[in-house]
Amino acid sequence: MRYLGLDYGSKTLGVSISDETETIASTLKTIKYANDEELLIELDKIVKEFNIKEVVLGLPLNMNGTDSVRGAETYSFKTKIEKKLNVKVYLQDERLSTVEAEKVLIGSHIRRNNRKKVIDSMAAVIILQTFLDKRKGNYEYNIS
Repeated sequence: MRYLGLDYGSKTLGVSISDETETIASTLKTIKYANDEELLIELDKIVKEFNIKEVVLGLPLNMNGTDSVRGAETYSFKTKIEKKLNVKVYLQDERLSTVEAEKVLIGSHIRRNNRKKVIDSMAAVIILQTFLDKRKGNYEYNIS
């Protein structure tokens, strides 16, 4: 089975996908959207194309672990995905995923203009990879 990983922003959605062994997450695309209905139509196409049954949605929390303002919108989007696409949605803490994605891209010597194009899908990879690693017991989470 394959999972989709999502980094839900106010204007873009980063999308990643796992391999069939549920071991490795890879970038899939970044979707620019005007509203959630438009976004759900695009997600439905991806879910059908890859026969997705489960989705991992990044949950933006405050650094102290409390819900953020964007978190409330994420919970609402989770419900919309489950109802409209008929898939199970897991929430995954996404604190610092964009910062980590930026570091990966800089380390790969990706130019700033090109980083902007892929940062959301790379954050989605980090969200999904964290989820996959935790499920397999290969993840140690420390905030210092």
